[in-house]
Formats: sequence, structure tokens, C-alpha cells
Amino acid sequence: MTTVAAEPAAPAPAPRSSGRARLVLTRLLAARGALAGGVLVLLLFALAFGGPYLTHWDYAAPDFTALHQPPSAQHWFGTNGIGQDVFAQSVRGLQKSLVIGLLVALFSTVLASLVGACAGYFGGWADRCLMFVVDLLMVFPSFLIITIVSPRLKSTGWIAFVLLLALFNWMITARVVRSMTLSLREREFVRAARFMGVRPLRIILRHVLPNVASFLIIDATIAVGGAVMSETALSYFGFGVKPPDVSLGTLLAAGTSEAPVFPWLFYFPAALLVLFVLAVNLIGDGLRDALDPTAAGAPRRRARSVRRKQP
Repeated sequence: MTTVAAEPAAPAPAPRSSGRARLVLTRLLAARGALAGGVLVLLLFALAFGGPYLTHWDYAAPDFTALHQPPSAQHWFGTNGIGQDVFAQSVRGLQKSLVIGLLVALFSTVLASLVGACAGYFGGWADRCLMFVVDLLMVFPSFLIITIVSPRLKSTGWIAFVLLLALFNWMITARVVRSMTLSLREREFVRAARFMGVRPLRIILRHVLPNVASFLIIDATIAVGGAVMSETALSYFGFGVKPPDVSLGTLLAAGTSEAPVFPWLFYFPAALLVLFVLAVNLIGDGLRDALDPTAAGAPRRRARSVRRKQP
């Protein structure tokens, strides 16, 4: 009687998620612009939250012995007309603008993903009602509404300002998520989950939203820069952060009229704003290329470099 030796079990295939994450990381590391943007954003965050500990001046405390003083060893970015340290005010304004931008991007992305996914998955009356609300909000002039409502919310602080910005910053994203969900709900894994009796909300959270996560990550990254710009514009016109607190918008508004004579009052906050928006856009471009399944930028670059080396 002959015995047949059992064949060794084939190794289990590596999960696709780890391979996908490795590919995305490789593409990000190959994108020099995204790396530069990431490093710059980290440095700006470190400056915003660590900068107040680098100076003994408080952003609201005046130095009456140094009025309109240019940058010096005592006041690194100079002082304004009442002796307040511009460096302390700039890092405080950067901190406030970054927090507002992150919160607005977070709230608007969560709201857009839920509304768009629910509208696309349920369809019918739910889709019509939700899209009617989206279209209605898109028709309203958001800037005008915020300028009218924000002065009435002075007692609630800047959190109400964040909610107002987020309320008018999610409609286009919701429409894109809806269109992506319309195609995803007919996929085999979604139909199988539906036939197994999985609740719709669980299907949306576990099967639909993870498959649109690439778009949401890119959109949220870019939305941070857009929210910072919106906050700066509104605060510039006096409808955002209220004194005695400061943001980049209030600093730019205060320094605009004095910029020709005292340029440090305007150019330091403006430089921080430009650097942050530029860094966020670089990160967004890098994430878009890295998360795009059809992108082949890194292999093409490698192929070009090999061709250059050939005689």
C-alpha cells in the first residue's frame, strides 16, 4: 500500500489592503512636492503650537517702550502701534487659523460623506429630499449669509463661526460622494451584504464609505487650505475671529493700512498664510496621484531616468 505525501499548504495571499497601503506610501515618498508640503505643514504646526513657548511675550501684552519697533533681538518680528509683539501675535493667529481650518474640513467632510452616501444608497424620496437641500444651500450666497449671521453670534465664540463655515462647505463633495455611491451600491459585495440582512447604515459605514475614502482624504486635505482662506477673508472684513483674540485674517486686516511704512506688520502673517496654503496644495496633489489607481507617475519617472542613463 502506497502512501501519498500530503502537499504543503500554499501560503496565504497577502491582504490587498497592506499592498495598497505600501503602494500609496511608495508613491507619496516618490512625490517630492508632497514630501516638501508635509514637512512644511509639520513645521508650521510646530511653530503654531510651540512658538508661544519660544518667547516671553504674550500676544495681547503691550510693550509701551517699543512702539512700531522693527524686527530686533528683543522682538523678532517687531511690534505694532501699541507695542504688541508681532511674533507672538503671528503664531497665535496661525494657531487659531489652523484649528479653524481643521475643524471646518472635518465637519464638512463628515457631513458630505454621510449625506452623499445616504442619498446615493437609498435613492427615491431620500435622494430627492437630500439633493434638494444640497441644491438649496448651493444657491444661497454663503459669504453674504455668514457676514449677516456671524455678528449675532458674538457671545458663542469662534465655534459658531466654524459651524457656519462648515455648513456652506460640503455640498459639492456630497454630490460627488452620491455619484460614487450610485455605482457602488450595485457592486457584488454591497448586494451580498444587503441579501444577508445587514442594516443599511452598517453597509454605508463598512462598505460604501471605505471605498470612497481616497476621494474624501484628498478633498479634506484641500478643504483645510480652503477653510483657512475663507476664515482669513471673513476675519479680514471683521466677520470672523473677534478681538482680543487674533487670527491671520485679523492680523492682515490690521497691518494692511500700515504695510507701506511698517511692512513687518503685514508680510510676516501673509508669509505664514501663503506657506500653509501652498503646502496643503502640494500635499493634496501628492495624495491625488498616490491614491489614483490608474496613476503610474513613479514608474514613468523611473523609466525616463533609465532611458537617460542609456548611451
